Amino acid sequence: MSLKDQLDLQRLPRHIAIIMDGNGRWAKERGQDRLYGHHQGVESVRDIVEGCAELGIGYLTLYAFSTENWDRPVYEVNGIMELLVTTIRSEVSTLNKNNIRLHVIGDMTMLPPHCRQELEEAKEMTAANTGLGLVMALSYSARWEILQAVRSIAKDAQAGKLNPDEVTPEIWEKYLCTAKLPDPELMIRTSGEHRISNFLLYQLAYAELYFTNTRWPDFRKENLYEAILNYQTRERRFGKTSEQIQQNEEIVS
Repeated sequence: MSLKDQLDLQRLPRHIAIIMDGNGRWAKERGQDRLYGHHQGVESVRDIVEGCAELGIGYLTLYAFSTENWDRPVYEVNGIMELLVTTIRSEVSTLNKNNIRLHVIGDMTMLPPHCRQELEEAKEMTAANTGLGLVMALSYSARWEILQAVRSIAKDAQAGKLNPDEVTPEIWEKYLCTAKLPDPELMIRTSGEHRISNFLLYQLAYAELYFTNTRWPDFRKENLYEAILNYQTRERRFGKTSEQIQQNEEIVS
């Protein structure tokens, strides 16, 4: 029996975010070059995207490449960029077939021109889809995002478009990369690391965090179901007491 059969389909997270960690270590453990791990990781992306789409998850954000990753060896960075372009070209038809819309967050100015072009074309070609929202975090870091938001708010305030005293959480969120997306409710990190590595620092404020030792190239649907099952065992209080949560649930029911 699959763990999928144990899921409560009425209590699925609307938005899942994943730090896809361990590609390089997975490859080295097998005596292979780090890029081999990244290539194998693409299979995990396909499987998890399919799994989320089948469950009816609203959004899936994948931390594919951080701003700090630009400091990795040049051959690895170039290899990842080429893999990105190749994968996008080959997967657009599958995204459309499965009604999946592609979103991208991050500093696109740092990507090679041909990568930006492929991403823009893929976004346009999937823009009409209404199913799973697949969000690729590329050349992204939360500190970069927050700094960009502060700069934009400061410019709008200086131009008289915004009163600093009237900046609310709702207004602040409009300046983030994820302005049109709900906050993640479940964040998964693979490969045994227990940190969020500059990923969606603001948006993950109340997310449930799930860490697994499984390397990303080995992460498949059953691992996803296991993470969601763990999520469904948790009481999400948002600063309230258990009694308050229970009272609210009784009122709703």
